[in-house]
Parts: sequence; C-alpha cells; structure tokens
Amino acid sequence: MPSKPPRCPLCGKPRDPEYKPFCSRGCRDRDLLNWFGEDYRVPADQAPDGTADDDRFDEG
Repeated sequence: MPSKPPRCPLCGKPRDPEYKPFCSRGCRDRDLLNWFGEDYRVPADQAPDGTADDDRFDEG
C-alpha cells in the first residue's frame, strides 16, 4: 500500500519542498507568528516563585 504524501500541519494541503513542512510561505509565516504570539508553548515545570528548576543550584 503506498504511503500518503505529507501534508501541511496547518491547513492540510500537500507540502511544498520549498517551504517544508508547510505548503506555502503563508502557512510558514502563520506558524512563526503563532510562536511569536505565544500561541504555542513548551511545557516547563516552574516553582511557585517563578524560577525554573534549571535556575536553581544545589549547594553541597
């Protein structure tokens, strides 16, 4: 069985190799704007004081 061609993650149209993994410059730019606008977030564990675990140093 042949595999399905890869699709754009935003609109589902066939991918364009020039804008991989997107279908067009528009979808590529829209995805970038989502990152800039903090629509996408990477989960992180933070302490109640707002510092990340990597910001803490163990003494000893």
